[in-house]
Amino acid sequence: MLKVAIFVDVQNVYYTVREAYRKNFDYNKFWTQATDNREVVSAFCYAIDRGDQKQREFQNILRAIGFDVKLKPFIQRSDGSAKGDWDVGIALDAIELAEQADVIVLVSGDGDFDLLANKIRVKHGKKVEVYGVPQLTAASLINEASEFIAIDKSLLLS
Repeated sequence: MLKVAIFVDVQNVYYTVREAYRKNFDYNKFWTQATDNREVVSAFCYAIDRGDQKQREFQNILRAIGFDVKLKPFIQRSDGSAKGDWDVGIALDAIELAEQADVIVLVSGDGDFDLLANKIRVKHGKKVEVYGVPQLTAASLINEASEFIAIDKSLLLS
């Protein structure tokens, strides 16, 4: 049985799925697909914590599915812009866990992860599956993945 480690960029998935389909990502359907006939070594969802009740409920749903939810505080800058991304944290965790898994699953369309996908594939010799909204996923990330899996209607909440 293949061992899999899963890394979900929650903000990226939320905004790209919403923009492309005006719906929400179905984490249960994704979990079923990504873990089918595989042993889960680790599964992380990386999110920004705004501290509201609805968000806490969503995080608890993710935990019930099987994800470890990692949170960073939402930072509002004095100029009105916001900060909060997990790119470095996701990259560090994926590299750290690459030796324990046969397959690394990355759910994000962010082109910043192309170097990560390349490193895990080439240096560690692991399969890298990238899930993303096709029209909103960086071509460089798709090119570095071992396999690109489109987030389409089959992975959306009805």
